[in-house]
Amino acid sequence: MNAIEHRPCYGAMFPHPSYVTEPGQSTGKVFGLVAATPAGMCRPRPLLEINRAQWDKCLQCAEFEHCYKLSMARLALQAAADSL
Repeated sequence: MNAIEHRPCYGAMFPHPSYVTEPGQSTGKVFGLVAATPAGMCRPRPLLEINRAQWDKCLQCAEFEHCYKLSMARLALQAAADSL
C-alpha cells in the first residue's frame, strides 16, 4: 500500500508545549507559545500567539479537517506523556 503524500506542515498547527524556554519561543504552523518575562519567584506561564493569516490559509486547505485532528491528537498525546 502506498503512503499518502501530505504537505510538510501536516499535523503541526500547534507547537510542542515543552519546548518553550526562557526567553525562547515555540511555534507551530498557526499557534505559538512565547515565554513571558519573569516577574518574581514563580515561572510565568507562556503567552499564546495566533497567526490569523495562516489560520485563514489553513481553513482553505483541502486537508484541514484531518490535519487539525492529527494536530489535536499529537497535542493530547504529548500532554499525557508529560504528565507521566
